[in-house]
Amino acid sequence: MNAKELHDKTPDQLRDELVNLKKESFNLRFQQATGQLENPARIRAVKRDVARVKTILNQKAAAAASTEQGA
Repeated sequence: MNAKELHDKTPDQLRDELVNLKKESFNLRFQQATGQLENPARIRAVKRDVARVKTILNQKAAAAASTEQGA
């Protein structure tokens, strides 16, 4: 997932994506704790995807707030 794909999504879609990523993160941490994790690099990728989604959400919120103040 890259930032370009995320910019094209609506805030609601981004929130849904964030929920899915957090669920995946939980499942990966659970697998790691039980010794069943096959791809440890996926944890890092999911953390970065979560941060990417949060960043885009904050950017969209800031843009919406600035357009409201200007109007």
